[in-house]
Amino acid sequence: MKLFRKSAKEPERAELDLSRVPAHIGVIMDGNGRWARRKGLPRSVGHKAGADNLEAICDYCGSIGVKALTVYAFSTENWSRPQSEIDALMELLYGYLLTVEEKFKNRSMKLKISGDTAPLSDKIKKAIVHAEEVTASGDGMVLNIALNYGGRSEIARAARLAAEDVKSGKISPEDIDEKYLGGLMYTADLPEVDLIIRPSGEKRLSNFLLWQAAYAEFWYSDICWPDFKEKDMERAIIDFQSRDRRFGNV
Repeated sequence: MKLFRKSAKEPERAELDLSRVPAHIGVIMDGNGRWARRKGLPRSVGHKAGADNLEAICDYCGSIGVKALTVYAFSTENWSRPQSEIDALMELLYGYLLTVEEKFKNRSMKLKISGDTAPLSDKIKKAIVHAEEVTASGDGMVLNIALNYGGRSEIARAARLAAEDVKSGKISPEDIDEKYLGGLMYTADLPEVDLIIRPSGEKRLSNFLLWQAAYAEFWYSDICWPDFKEKDMERAIIDFQSRDRRFGNV
């Protein structure tokens, strides 16, 4: 396993504690378009570079014991982008889904898709079902792709499901508490989110994991996602390990 340490020119810093690795990391994969623009390339090239980078980050996170990695791939607001960019993103997604069986089988990884897949094309929906099925037995890290996902829409969906349960007599209104609603979130079967990372210099959630972020730690970087490497992930986790997480206690 490759762990990244200081070079001769880097200042001394703490090392990664493998006994305190965050169980669940969320990543807003931001900066693909800016990365491409700075290089004089089409935005679609930046998205492809970002997708390629995800594979290395998955390998690193899985190797150090991260249980789940949730990545923001396409938000409910991204439909407002130019149609040509949306089409390129969807083709990139489709191509990735077709490779999941081959890429995941030697990694014991499991794929999960979180979000409203209804507006997606039939071929993508079929590819999602197949990719989730063929990786379902994986006992390693879960790669959870937030696709056509929005934190507000996820909470609204949970509220609708709760209302349907009340209407059907399955539960009473008094049964609706944080634990019950948490069980209706897309991430109900995953560990609590410990750390949320946003590259590219922006410092906002952008409707990502609003429910799950209640006690998550945040880490920001000016590095655009295609250039965010394993050493940057390690740096984020080392910083996370230096935090005093009190969860409301003294």
